This record gives sequence, C-alpha cells and structure tokens, in this order.
Amino acid sequence: MINAIAIYLFIYISITKIRCSLHEKEKGGQRFGLRTMKYQGSTMINICDIELIGLKLEQGELTVNLSKEYFQQEIIEDTQAERLLRFCSIANLVGERIVGMAVDLKYAKEVSIKRISGVPFLMIFKFQHKY
Repeated sequence: MINAIAIYLFIYISITKIRCSLHEKEKGGQRFGLRTMKYQGSTMINICDIELIGLKLEQGELTVNLSKEYFQQEIIEDTQAERLLRFCSIANLVGERIVGMAVDLKYAKEVSIKRISGVPFLMIFKFQHKY
C-alpha cells in the first residue's frame, strides 16, 4: 500500500513539473544572460543561455570561462534577445538556444558555429557602410 502511494506521488509530482515547464515555454520562459557595450561606435552584445553561466569549458588546451561578469550584466527573456539580435552590430553568442535563434533569424548558418566541449559559440559582425 505504501509503495503504491509513493509511486502515485512520484507520478503526480513528475506530471506537475512537466506542466510547469511547458507553461514556462508557452509564455516565453527562455532566459539568457546579457551584457551590452559600445565598441568603436557600434553596439556589441554578449548573450549566453542562462544555465551555462558559471561553467568552465575545456577542450584540449583551450579553456573558456562563461563568467557572470562577462555574460550577465542582466537577465533577459527570448523576446528581448531577438530584438537585440536584430539591432546590434556585433554579437557574441553562447548556447544552443541563443545560437539557434540567430540561425533561425538567418543571421548565420550552421557552418559558422564553433563548438567547444559540445557548446555552440557564434560571433556575428554586421557590416555597415557609411559614406
């Protein structure tokens, strides 16, 4: 009897977590770390999938620290990230979701993505001519 109740509670809690997760995705629950700066008269953005911030990636002799200081001046939602991608001049992107968004918006192709320890990195530079 106790095992049946424990199994029931486990299933109930699991279903509740899945529903909450789906609800977050429906209302745009994707979050990113953002840092913006001006660079030679252009707007440069660094955006990282929030769950990657604080990780240290190592591949061979290369080590990349996804530090809060570099990537998390503030936390933004997916709608803000999309707007920033549209209007920035330079973008440094890290993570499946933000890099995928840039590819979906046609700012880059899959061949442009570099992976370090399996994590996608993408740099975008939009050429702007002023005559």
